[in-house]
Amino acid sequence: MADLQDELHTTAEVGDLDPRLPLPEPDDDGAAEVDFSLVSDPDADPLDRAHAILAAHPVADGYSGLPWALRHLPWYDLELGESTVDTDVPRMRRGHVGALFWALHLPEGLAGDRAVGATLEQLDLVKTVARSHPEGLRLAGTAGQVTDARNCGRVAVVLGPASAAALDDSLGILRVLHSLGLRVLTLAGTSWASEAGLTRFGEEVVREMNRLGVLADLSGASAATIHRAVGISKAPALCTRSAARALRPHPANLPDETLAELGAAGGLCLVPLTAEQTGPSVRDVADHLDHVRAVAGPESVGLSGTYDSGSAHPQELGDASCYPNLIAELLRRGWTEPDLALLTWGNVQRVLRNADFTAKAAQQRREPSTARIAALDG
Repeated sequence: MADLQDELHTTAEVGDLDPRLPLPEPDDDGAAEVDFSLVSDPDADPLDRAHAILAAHPVADGYSGLPWALRHLPWYDLELGESTVDTDVPRMRRGHVGALFWALHLPEGLAGDRAVGATLEQLDLVKTVARSHPEGLRLAGTAGQVTDARNCGRVAVVLGPASAAALDDSLGILRVLHSLGLRVLTLAGTSWASEAGLTRFGEEVVREMNRLGVLADLSGASAATIHRAVGISKAPALCTRSAARALRPHPANLPDETLAELGAAGGLCLVPLTAEQTGPSVRDVADHLDHVRAVAGPESVGLSGTYDSGSAHPQELGDASCYPNLIAELLRRGWTEPDLALLTWGNVQRVLRNADFTAKAAQQRREPSTARIAALDG
């Protein structure tokens, strides 16, 4: 992380903002009244206490594959409930989900014009879905908008991550996607973000993302790309679907040295709730969260449901309503309310705020980049 981050007091921000968010009004979706006195009661049942803590500090879920899943449904109503997917408004309210990053990732093999077109179609779909479910969902692009949506009883929908292939090697397309709402871009699978790391054009992409306020997602990127991106980015980086490789040797999981580097730079590792990456039980997921918190720090760990992405999920974590089961397990392990507040909500809010700050500062001294890949990379 670079010099701008030295001007931010991130620990204070997390504690000062959004200390206790209101629970949406109960309705027919199954949300229940919560006794907030349970938040600080160590003798309360862990599951009851988990519901109380999540009502105060809801989940900002770092990855949902819902947009692509909805493309294949002839009809759906997310506010009434939709059994054909893992995520709908009733289940998000039962799980106390306050914000959701909707992935715009593409099937393998799409590139060039086809990748751009498919990403634009998904952006259009997400906006249509949000407009057609106004009582449950609200589009958000900044930390303030995310909080406003939650305070109004809506789930904030943040657009991204999208595939780097959607840029078609054009910074102009990056700016267009940002103007349409994109807030996270995955840096992997291109000639300028490969096993060899970032090329000169790749570095220019990261700088332009900083200027715009688009966060870099480094899940699936090579070690060289992660190292260089973390080093040059003035905004925090995300790993939207990465657990601890020390516990499970999945290629998308991060080794301890990378987790430590990410934490030192103020980045955020969002641990996925998938059996393949974290294990078959809620205890396995909790093991990864314990490990990432210990190595990267409590301000660098978050949650990524990865629901509707085609992945199998651990027992007791089968859909978006199941977050209280995970929080109850962490309470049994001695996690405190402040650490849980960072895990579920505070760390994502910090990263979004820092991205906004970085963009405003960069726009004062940097014009939109006109660099082309042919000029920089040959």
